[in-house]
Amino acid sequence: MMAKSDRDRIQTISFDQILTFPVLQGIGNLELLRLPLTALFCSRKCPGEAILKAYDLAQQLREKETPVISGFHTPVEQDMLEILLKGKGPLVICPARSLEAMRIAVKFRPRLEAGTLLFCSVAMPSAARIRADLAEERNRLVAALAAEHIFVHVEPGGRLEKLQQHVVTKRIQH
Repeated sequence: MMAKSDRDRIQTISFDQILTFPVLQGIGNLELLRLPLTALFCSRKCPGEAILKAYDLAQQLREKETPVISGFHTPVEQDMLEILLKGKGPLVICPARSLEAMRIAVKFRPRLEAGTLLFCSVAMPSAARIRADLAEERNRLVAALAAEHIFVHVEPGGRLEKLQQHVVTKRIQH
């Protein structure tokens, strides 16, 4: 169960027809969404060579204090989050579930209080568990909110490959 203070901090934004997402819930500094965010994506299955590059990339992003957005769900993304948390750059974490019952880990509290962290989700309050459809929706949200997209590794034929193709197509059209 989420602490009362966390539940009180949940803010809701209505997108109406701006995006296909009806409502975005957030805990933390919503102003971070105005920054030029860099999205990080990585398939669950990731070769060792790509993992090492991901760690180097996370260190570079940390040193530059680059604003980063991701679901930080796959093992490589979680490792990258740990590296990024050691820096000062703004972070937006998008879980593939509702924020309603989410417990905020103690390690995130200083970042929330400093205004350099935001948790946001488009999942309905009843979505207490991560599901594949919510992960896809979350990844579309991350892609939509980002100014730049980095795909650390994309497993051929996987769901992330579709998103990568969509992002590339959108870039070409602009």
